[in-house]
Amino acid sequence: MSHFAVVSPPFYSHVQALQNVSHALIARGHRVTFINQIDVQTLVSTPAIQFRPVGLTSHPAGSLAHTLKLAAHPLGPSMLRLITEMARTTDMLCRELPAALTALAVDGVIVDQMEPAGALAAEALGLPFVSVACALPLNREADLPLAVMPFDYKNDDYAKERYATSEKIYDWLMRRHDRVIAQHANNFGLTPRNKLHECLSPLAQISQLISELDFPRYALPETFHAVGPLRSLTQSTSSAENYFDDNDKPRIFASLGTLQGHRYGLFKTIARACQEVDAQLLLAHCGRLSPFQAEKLAHNSHTRVVDFADQSAALAQAQVVISHGGLNTVLDAVNHLTPLLALPLAFDQPGVASRIVYHGIGRSASRFTTSHAMARQLRSLLSNDHYRQRMRTLQPALRQAGGSETAAAIIEQAVNTRRPVLHPAFKGSLYATAL
Repeated sequence: MSHFAVVSPPFYSHVQALQNVSHALIARGHRVTFINQIDVQTLVSTPAIQFRPVGLTSHPAGSLAHTLKLAAHPLGPSMLRLITEMARTTDMLCRELPAALTALAVDGVIVDQMEPAGALAAEALGLPFVSVACALPLNREADLPLAVMPFDYKNDDYAKERYATSEKIYDWLMRRHDRVIAQHANNFGLTPRNKLHECLSPLAQISQLISELDFPRYALPETFHAVGPLRSLTQSTSSAENYFDDNDKPRIFASLGTLQGHRYGLFKTIARACQEVDAQLLLAHCGRLSPFQAEKLAHNSHTRVVDFADQSAALAQAQVVISHGGLNTVLDAVNHLTPLLALPLAFDQPGVASRIVYHGIGRSASRFTTSHAMARQLRSLLSNDHYRQRMRTLQPALRQAGGSETAAAIIEQAVNTRRPVLHPAFKGSLYATAL
């Protein structure tokens, strides 16, 4: 039995994905402890996973609310303040993780790509660690747009120049965070580095995004494993409620995720567009709207407004999903053959939306689009079976990728052997023998 530590950003979707991997490891007989600021403990929903708080002085109880508020409005000055908060959190973790990891006597560390402190601390202590991409992978590649960029994939000189220019702008914005990485790499006596993508594991890198849904890549490491959605081993929709009326009207599910569900104006546009196409709408705002706002939206005909919905069940019942472009929603939509209308808002969502369009599994629109323009998009998605057919060709690869169980097997092997775990294309078939 091994003891694994998990280090992630303090965001719900990241914690949930890594919690699902943790459950798979626990099922294999291991222990798992999340190490993070105290507020993250509320996101860890099972007593089987232990929690070790750090940063009680700099990140006391209640302080995460400020970071989440910035993340929910990540434009303009708020973006720079959010990056500053990210840098402050990475600095705290770099200072406190070594003592916590040592006290817990962990055997290995599972590190979200978005939080480099876990990688730096593990390397400093000589602990094996595995990197996990819960969002779009941060692995950089020449002539490929960064994960946070909204560009379509093209191979001409103009596109390549645009990608390179946008990368410079991104690096300038992230300079405060980069300085923290460089400082602690130096303090730990590690090889120089100052970027997130320079803190990835040499043993194994795990991604939820399968290659069939990515842009063409040619330089991923041999240790990169695209395992698909990191979901609960017991997830089922068999007993889920029926969210839609039993009639002939089209069924549309809309959610903007756990951080962006406060966008009342955008939800109003969505509701009007669904009225225009005479569709039923299930709208989940993840507890971010006031009761008054939720009631106002529900006054639209055939609109049902809920705090939370069983996303898998809602997607299985819907004919179209309107989403912010979160990777988890996109993967679930492909699994249930539900075409997407992406309204990207922040972070890697523009990059996810570009991949949706590139692979023909849905459409993308600006968050500032009108209800009439959105209605045109919805009509195309409802009337053209091309999108569902494209999803049908991708669904087998998604379902066969392995998910949480395969991720657990890779992590287990990397920590036990302290040797690189090669993708089956390079060496045998780990997936066939490890589970």
